[in-house]
Amino acid sequence: MTTASPLRERKKQRTRQALIDTALHLFSSRGFGGVTLDELCEEVEVSKRTFFRYFAGKEDVAMAPLHDMWRAFLEELETIPADGRPLMELMEATLLAALERVADPAWAGRAALSYRLSQEASSMDAYNLHFCESTLGTVMEVLHRRLDLPADPRTRLAGDMLVAAWRVAAGGWAAEAGDPPSVPDLAARFRAAVAALPGSLTLTADPRPENR
Repeated sequence: MTTASPLRERKKQRTRQALIDTALHLFSSRGFGGVTLDELCEEVEVSKRTFFRYFAGKEDVAMAPLHDMWRAFLEELETIPADGRPLMELMEATLLAALERVADPAWAGRAALSYRLSQEASSMDAYNLHFCESTLGTVMEVLHRRLDLPADPRTRLAGDMLVAAWRVAAGGWAAEAGDPPSVPDLAARFRAAVAALPGSLTLTADPRPENR
């Protein structure tokens, strides 16, 4: 039987969520560079010391909804059955399970704001690149530990392609999401992007008709 979270843990989760929601609201209304960490902490009525218990900085709190999904992906990857299916299918199913696990209507709104901010604030580029590399490194470790995979570039390339499909899906979703943003729409876009991967490898570089 599942027991209720201890009061202290629930309070910590409420504080973390308040920091995320307040940060996304302030960054969206005033711009990422237009809000200082002091102002964010003052708005939530916490100290900077408390802030740093949850997040490494402004970039970290701004990207938290999306990064939470990837952390759930890593947890799902540890337990999803290794049943001999193609690796890309297994990773696609894992990501969709992680999305279902974290995604509710509130998450969808936060995630859309988070992705839009990542496109507007250049300071997030290096942060996101580091997070992506770190996460992919962990994905590779889990895959090679759990599965019988070859020691060649194919496993890493499969991981890179999964991330590329996610970026295409999330980018289009965040730019065109309705009000409120739809989690099923995001999942459908991701499935379509993964389905397009094989065709992208065989796409021919034909000249445009007017250049022939």
